[in-house]
Amino acid sequence: MGEEEEEDDDVCKVVLLGETGVGKTCIISRFINNTFEEGLMSTNGAAYANKTATFPEYGDKTINFEIWDTAGQEKYRALNQIFYKDASICILVYDITREPTFKVLQEYWYQQVKENGPKNIILGLAGNKCDLFEKEQVNEEEARAFAKEINAIFEPTSAAKNEGIDDLFHHLGCKFIEPNYQVDDSEIKDKRKKSGKDKRGASQKKIKLGDNKSQGNDKQKKCC
Repeated sequence: MGEEEEEDDDVCKVVLLGETGVGKTCIISRFINNTFEEGLMSTNGAAYANKTATFPEYGDKTINFEIWDTAGQEKYRALNQIFYKDASICILVYDITREPTFKVLQEYWYQQVKENGPKNIILGLAGNKCDLFEKEQVNEEEARAFAKEINAIFEPTSAAKNEGIDDLFHHLGCKFIEPNYQVDDSEIKDKRKKSGKDKRGASQKKIKLGDNKSQGNDKQKKCC
């Protein structure tokens, strides 16, 4: 029975792109294991992780997220094309306290995915370290405008405080299931106000997650 259920999972390849130190590895660690470790070293090359999520609003449909954490160093940029050229979802990650990490997403990473990735790839934009909004260098409205321009799902995230990460994967998973899925920004803002979170924080949407199916053994440590 277990094998039959596993075969019913929709496999969804996800790749995270962005500069070194923006927190890609920490986002994955929080999503996969709900853990956070400060001061992780940079990923060398790429690392793999895996998690199954269940979507009750789609009749308990399950998605097997096969997640690739890529290195942000310039020397690995050509290698990264291998991972996003056949990905279903690409999450572009920047650090809200470092404006250059956002600019390089606009000027390099997005352009690379647009030119070399699948035409129907689903895009996510994660403004990571949103808990450090006092040091913000990238205005959230600017990020939202960019996300709208490229038809990406935007979410402020914090691996340290566990904010926005489940929401991001949930919305991206919904769009994977239903291509016409749209996020209601007004509903998100209302939710934040009701939760009492700061305007820079991300509210948490509880989603039913299955157990990890597997996780690569070659995952390297990285700055968050």
